[in-house]
Amino acid sequence: MASKFVLKTASNGQFHFNLHAGNGEIILSSEQYKAKQSALDGIESVRKNAQREGAFEVKAATGGKFHFVLKASNGQVVGQSQMYASEASAKAGTDSVKNNASGATLQDES
Repeated sequence: MASKFVLKTASNGQFHFNLHAGNGEIILSSEQYKAKQSALDGIESVRKNAQREGAFEVKAATGGKFHFVLKASNGQVVGQSQMYASEASAKAGTDSVKNNASGATLQDES
């Protein structure tokens, strides 16, 4: 199965997307956007910024877990991960986004 961005409409009418790896796991989630075009622009930002040096930031969370954020060149967060048990797992997650984002298809479920 190939990687894909899945675009959905939230219960409040806003749009959001998830990046799924080839195995179906969600590896990145977006914020909510008021306009569908803004969410589509967010997907393009993930594609572009995932390849940019220094775009990922791995952060420690409470309870000894870790997650990462992907930032645009202006510093705005364009996506974030779920929680990982270790820093190494979170870093592997960033590699997965780097490897999957550029070639991911779009599945529009909005």
